[in-house]
Amino acid sequence: MSRQHFEFKPKDVCSTWMSFDIENDKLVSYKSRGGCGGNLLGIKKMVEGMDIDDVIFCLRGTKCGENETSCPDQLVQALEEYKKGER
Repeated sequence: MSRQHFEFKPKDVCSTWMSFDIENDKLVSYKSRGGCGGNLLGIKKMVEGMDIDDVIFCLRGTKCGENETSCPDQLVQALEEYKKGER
């Protein structure tokens, strides 16, 4: 399977843009703009190379403060859209 590139506009978080590449059901590249630099770098280091189902399992439902979502949760939303074939 070839590498597929996706871009995503997160909702209700500080991050304004995310992009990722998927190859053989693994998240092989993750980038984001805006948000908390250290946290997003940590997410990047954690998820790159992981199976997308594992990323979804680990990060789904993560909240940021009082918000119902977070940058990790928005990444899950993007990956779920990818899996549904909407992207």
